[in-house]
Amino acid sequence: MTPAIPRKKLGSSDLEVPVLCLGTMTWGEQNTEEEAWEQLDYCLAQGLNFIDTAELYPVPPRKETTSRTESIIGRWLEARGCRDKVIIATKVAAYLEGIDRSFVVGARSDPPAPNPPQPQLD
Repeated sequence: MTPAIPRKKLGSSDLEVPVLCLGTMTWGEQNTEEEAWEQLDYCLAQGLNFIDTAELYPVPPRKETTSRTESIIGRWLEARGCRDKVIIATKVAAYLEGIDRSFVVGARSDPPAPNPPQPQLD
């Protein structure tokens, strides 16, 4: 029997997360989608339901692959029907020339604003 993964309260929220988090920064570049699904399935079966991602993944960042990792996670969630069982930690990384991030800005409110303000990038 696998021992339970210790959990901690996340900041001032009511959310409790495992002390371990599954990194995904290589999915879609150094690892295949099939390998990513195997890792996700294994971790969830072991009680690790905390997933780290970013819109810039996989690394190294390239225009052709940006957000590929998040797309892999989305397809896995849809296929497994387990969105309510996982906690996803994501972030917006540094500016990358040629990458349209308007989808990030547009989705930062709930419900998404129809014409959200755009950030000023230096």
